[in-house]
Amino acid sequence: MPSALARPLARLIDELSKLPGVGPKTAQRLAYHILRGSGNDAELLAAAVRSVKTDLRYCSVCFNIAESDPCELCSSDERDQRVVCVVEEPLDVLAIERTGQFKGVYHVLHGAISPVNGVRPDDLRIAELATRARGSGIEELILATNPNLEGEATAMYIAQLLSGSGARITRLARGLPMGGDLEYADEVTVSRALEGRRAL
Repeated sequence: MPSALARPLARLIDELSKLPGVGPKTAQRLAYHILRGSGNDAELLAAAVRSVKTDLRYCSVCFNIAESDPCELCSSDERDQRVVCVVEEPLDVLAIERTGQFKGVYHVLHGAISPVNGVRPDDLRIAELATRARGSGIEELILATNPNLEGEATAMYIAQLLSGSGARITRLARGLPMGGDLEYADEVTVSRALEGRRAL
């Protein structure tokens, strides 16, 4: 039986539906939107997708996504290099930066410890954090992992691992809802959580 859907369009729908949060219906709407748009718009979209894969890298200091190495935040003279905010994902850096309250630097773990999902400490950038904390004049580590079971386990693991590093180890205050993700929190909530951080 012949298909009512042209092969290139079906392929685009299939690829779009692989994106997180994009189901088959949304993938169809996006594909038809791209189809109806100008050729130039499609080329710009394709170029942006290619650029993400070819022009970005991980900062060798903080492991955030960046165009240069070290990234702009790590190489800035205006940031306090003695205060490091430890987050799970690059999107968490954006959430904290939106507040305009934090003037230190970051360390991105790229996940959280989760035995259920097979994520162990060795799968994260914890060893690099330990090396960084023990050798570069860091005075405070703010553990800004998400306020859920995995985030709490990760924060406790890091606090125990680095307890003798000489750095003060703090945790974001409970202004963030339990079970929520940092990237979805509003600026006021994240600001209050930063201001009310406590020692572990």
